Amino acid sequence: MSIKTKLSMIMSCSVLVILVLNIALSYYTTEENLRQDSETKMVLTAKQIAIAVEQSQSSSEYVKRQIGNNLWLASVMAAEELDPDINNITNEDLVRMSEKVGVSHISLMEQTADDIVVTRSSDPKEIGLSTRSMTYWYQAFKQLFENHQVTISQGQKLDHFWSDGFEYSTSNPSDVDIWGYYHDGKRNYIINPFYNNAAVDSYVKISGPDEILNKIREVNSSILEITGINPLTFGSSSMSNDGRDTNHNKLNNRPIRFGTYQYGAAEEDHKAVVRAIRTGQNVSFVSETHEQKVLKSFIPIFTPNESSYVISIVMDYKQISSMVSEQLVSHASISLVLLEIVIFGSYLLAGYITRPIQSILGKVNDVADGHFDFRLKVRRKDELGQLANRINAMIRNLGHYTNRLKQMYEENRAVKEHLESIINQTADAIHITDLDGNVLRVNRAFEQLYGWRSREVEGRQLKIIPPGTEEEMREQHAQLIEGLSITSNETTWMKKDGSRVEVSVSTAPVRDEAGEITALISVSRDITSRNRMEELLRRSEKLTTVGQLAAGVAHEIRNPLTTLRGFLQLQQETNKLNHRHLDLMLSELDRINLIVGEFLILAKPQAVHFQERDIRFILGDVISLLDSQAHLHGVEFVLNASSDSAMVHCEENQLKQVFINLLKNGMEAMPDGGNIRIKLNHDEENNRVRIEIKDEGTGIPEELMPKLGEPFFTSKESGTGLGLMVSQRIIQSHKGMMDIKSVMNKGTTVIIDLPASQQQPESVEEENNTDNEPTNEEN
Repeated sequence: MSIKTKLSMIMSCSVLVILVLNIALSYYTTEENLRQDSETKMVLTAKQIAIAVEQSQSSSEYVKRQIGNNLWLASVMAAEELDPDINNITNEDLVRMSEKVGVSHISLMEQTADDIVVTRSSDPKEIGLSTRSMTYWYQAFKQLFENHQVTISQGQKLDHFWSDGFEYSTSNPSDVDIWGYYHDGKRNYIINPFYNNAAVDSYVKISGPDEILNKIREVNSSILEITGINPLTFGSSSMSNDGRDTNHNKLNNRPIRFGTYQYGAAEEDHKAVVRAIRTGQNVSFVSETHEQKVLKSFIPIFTPNESSYVISIVMDYKQISSMVSEQLVSHASISLVLLEIVIFGSYLLAGYITRPIQSILGKVNDVADGHFDFRLKVRRKDELGQLANRINAMIRNLGHYTNRLKQMYEENRAVKEHLESIINQTADAIHITDLDGNVLRVNRAFEQLYGWRSREVEGRQLKIIPPGTEEEMREQHAQLIEGLSITSNETTWMKKDGSRVEVSVSTAPVRDEAGEITALISVSRDITSRNRMEELLRRSEKLTTVGQLAAGVAHEIRNPLTTLRGFLQLQQETNKLNHRHLDLMLSELDRINLIVGEFLILAKPQAVHFQERDIRFILGDVISLLDSQAHLHGVEFVLNASSDSAMVHCEENQLKQVFINLLKNGMEAMPDGGNIRIKLNHDEENNRVRIEIKDEGTGIPEELMPKLGEPFFTSKESGTGLGLMVSQRIIQSHKGMMDIKSVMNKGTTVIIDLPASQQQPESVEEENNTDNEPTNEEN
């Protein structure tokens, strides 16, 4: 049996069944049946209203698209003339540009850390407007910034462009505006042209369904009121008796979408609306309103890709009684005639509908074979004609997208070659490895720095990690697999010939489109020359410090020398040897030897050798060395240290240089004397050692704080500005942190935080005493 015959039989049988049932029901009609008939009419009226609303919305969507196209063209024209940097654009530029491209206003939107804000606009009321609370609008803006295209289902989408139609303006809540948003990836802002209330308000009123409702009420006088209800906001606590709602006043969330609400009872109607939406069926009941008996019907309207709503129709109940007899007589005769017409017409209609189907099917098969150079010719205005038009559009788009894909392939190939050229020309060594450590790729700078050719290492594991650091590299690799990045890690790697090179390495994970880590990229730079320069700076500052300490050391030695001279003169005069005097003289000689030894340890250039040391003893040695100089300036050191050991892995002489620099700075900041308080604390929970050095000096001005640590920046007449910079470098090399806080006329506090060591203090103390004992060579 052909489709034509089947379709004719189905249509005829369907109509026949409907007519038979309708006649049977009409025979047993009562007032309740007529009420049902009235409800049916109300449903049909609601459907007609829904169709009219959809047609109105379709017309509105057409105009929206046209206006959206105009806004897109205006955006493209503005993008061609506006500077890509928003900082180079003024609001006056936007005023002139809006007049030139023919829109009401133009705004520019800029992305911040957690928002997208209007920062430039020809309309002053728009400036500073936040969009974070604008639900899917904000999502669209984020997609424009990230992908230069919008993929959310709402709104009109063009090339680098998005618009969502008419809406009340946030900056002018009484106005209805339409906006467009454009971002092509070449600028740091979104272009936002829009038409304001004066340009679109009249169209919003004309395209609304209120005029259609008035015509329906004029034709059917029994209909007292027609209302379009938004089930999402209808019946809220903020809604008034006439349907107005101050909290929901936008076009898309008003409780009353169209019509009036004069015959309503909000609580009763709200229950009916909820039931209609939940069941998908109309809900009807008889009610008393304004001392008038009425029939209310609530019909749910479900439209694809649109939010559902409910149409409420209020009909005068007294009209039902007068129509009972007329409906019974006319219904039977009309049904018989209608059945004959439908049987004959369904056969003709089925043939008319199915004829183009075979033609469409053949062309679709050609498209499946990859042929896009033809068009369907179906001259019909019904759904089949629309289907043919959409298939033609699909064929055009498929041909266009196929050509576009070919073009994009060529563009991607050119970009790939360009990126490869950039990577090979960069001065930093780059190598990429998989998660197992096998090299995927290296650049030319890597070959020059480490001596390996790309063909020698690709697909293999690099042997650039010196012995002894494998455990540290395994820990870093585990952190990278977890998604962390390691930046500016200074270490020593091995070249192909086995020699070592000091490098600064930054390593980061490489992710695929799904966000999974697929590889690791490392960028390394030779810092051998830089480290040598820093060492020269440290030695320069150290020599400067030693020179300044010389006067204090000389004064400190002069006192025991005076004592020795006195005892020697006394023994010369008496010609007697006093053993008690000998003990005192030997004690003074030991003190001189200790001071000279400490001075020589600080002054003599030594290789950097990290050892486990107790920071308490290092501070004690520095305080002893500077104590006499402090007394000359009226300064007293107040040390507050816990009894617990404070072991750190350090280079002792470098830390002494840091403490000497900081204590001397504190003394120089107190020309009238005072106390320098030194607090030492061992935080066992976090395994850190914290040293605070606080003076009572003049303090540092707030505007100079950011410049501290810069080379050759100093507020002293005879200073070099290198002391603090060298001290910061030393603390950083010890994996610690140094923070400076200052209040004018109250003093400065320097906080040093170092990682604590787990070494036992006894062995360290013995080694410290041994290392601090001056040798004959130093003396």
